[in-house]
Amino acid sequence: MDVNGHPGDILKWTLYIMLFFISAAFFISRFRYLTQLKRMNKEIRRAVDDGNVKTRLLTKHDKELNEFVFSINELVEQLEKIQVQSIKSEKARKGILSGISHDIRTPLTSIIGYIDALKDDIAASEAEKKAYIDIISRKANGLKQLLDELFQMAKIDADEITLKEEELDFAEMTRECLIEFLPDLKTEQIELKTVIPEEKYIINADHLSLKRIIGNLIRNALHYGREGKILGVELTETPKDYQLLIWDQGPGIADEDVMHVFERMYRGDQSRNQLCGGSGLGLSIAKALVEKHHGKIWVESIPWERTVFGFSIPKQFIIPELRNN
Repeated sequence: MDVNGHPGDILKWTLYIMLFFISAAFFISRFRYLTQLKRMNKEIRRAVDDGNVKTRLLTKHDKELNEFVFSINELVEQLEKIQVQSIKSEKARKGILSGISHDIRTPLTSIIGYIDALKDDIAASEAEKKAYIDIISRKANGLKQLLDELFQMAKIDADEITLKEEELDFAEMTRECLIEFLPDLKTEQIELKTVIPEEKYIINADHLSLKRIIGNLIRNALHYGREGKILGVELTETPKDYQLLIWDQGPGIADEDVMHVFERMYRGDQSRNQLCGGSGLGLSIAKALVEKHHGKIWVESIPWERTVFGFSIPKQFIIPELRNN
């Protein structure tokens, strides 16, 4: 290059040199970009094909790819959560099937056995025959209740529960549900303690669902708290909702079981469940129905002192009608 040449030649060679460096920078950047894309694709394929959902992509401070990489990492994270949930669901499904098989097979075996005994005239007296029939009736009713709960849970899972909300008196509903259990309380010689206000507690709720929630919680208290010989029912009011507390003074719930009591088919004490006929579905159904009413459900337990199952239903706020005087 002749530095003493014309200014036009100098400018031309300067532009050539600048173009060369710009092109080189572009190709280097392009090469790095393609290399990183291939690396990212390899990592993504490993996550998808090999199931390695612990994979996360690194940006290496490439601002152009930051947003894209962050989005991919979020998708992989969601995939990991879905995989974990799938494993838990599969484990729960197997546990439920195992529990259901046992719960159906056991009463059916007893029913068939007693029916065969009646057919073969094994019962020596009319009193013994009547006792056999009573056992068959009790086992059959327990089996029917289990099938009803399974059907109800299946409808909840399929989101086929339609709430027909209507204006209800929570206090009156609680009294109606209690009446159905009075014969059981008398038979078990359990004392009933109630605190249910006389005034109306108006809520918007589905009648059948609310009745099932209350019934399931009372039935649970009778099953597992009968040794305490007391059943308590208290309806209280807070600024935002109404709360129904159902308590007993039975053996209670161990600390390690409290967080699991609303899980399907969960049984902290298998022997006690078998004796009392619990299916392990009643509380999970109650929880699902309470949440559909935008309420909350909880449990607190001090063994042999007070085990409380409570749930809340939001208040119905009535706007007063404006009148011209």
